[in-house]
Amino acid sequence: MFEEFVLTASTAALSEEPRAREHADAVEFRMDLASDPLAQLDAYDGELPLLVTNRASWEGGEADDLGRFDALSTALGNDAVAAVDVELAALRGNAPEGERSRATALRDTAREEGIDVVVSVHDFESTPEPAALVDLLADAAREGDVGKLATTAVGPEDALAMIEATHEATAAGHRVATMCMGEPGRHTRAVTPIYGSRIGYAPVDAADATAPGQYPLATLRRLVDGLREGGSGT
Repeated sequence: MFEEFVLTASTAALSEEPRAREHADAVEFRMDLASDPLAQLDAYDGELPLLVTNRASWEGGEADDLGRFDALSTALGNDAVAAVDVELAALRGNAPEGERSRATALRDTAREEGIDVVVSVHDFESTPEPAALVDLLADAAREGDVGKLATTAVGPEDALAMIEATHEATAAGHRVATMCMGEPGRHTRAVTPIYGSRIGYAPVDAADATAPGQYPLATLRRLVDGLREGGSGT
């Protein structure tokens, strides 16, 4: 699914999928934010493939127990689901007790079903130095099909660090998705795809953003496509 850049419409309501089709390549379904997510999946008859995320509370989401893995496992049985998000900390054993065995089992099931695994890392306080970012991206990419890293930018140097790390990790052969959260790093969401980032996240409407600094879907589509077209010009 992630051979090229994929722009996902991040939402807790799959009923928004028809509005996303014009600009999105896929939908990130935030199960942890959704009302009755499994029922929504059962009823889903949209055109866009789904990346399912059930973000743990200790990683900034609203899923607060191991039952999130049961819901994700059920979701993998839906034909529309093409990818699943799993936190790197869960796979590496740096998360609450019980997370690692459930996370690795979910990853194994996804691989058996031919579903891509996005392994994610979030830092809601800062952006480490580029070398540390590259190491995190490499670790996440080795654990899954795409390594996702979202950090918080407090100044332009943080945005530059993420762009540099994206370029270096991609050049090293890792498939990554990168962005800085927060206003100082907002532009990275449009710029890192030029340097190899494979996934973008945006709400259909700005008011429904699922992370700090997200552009609305139509805006991010226009920015990414404009920069990529400009980069291929004379």
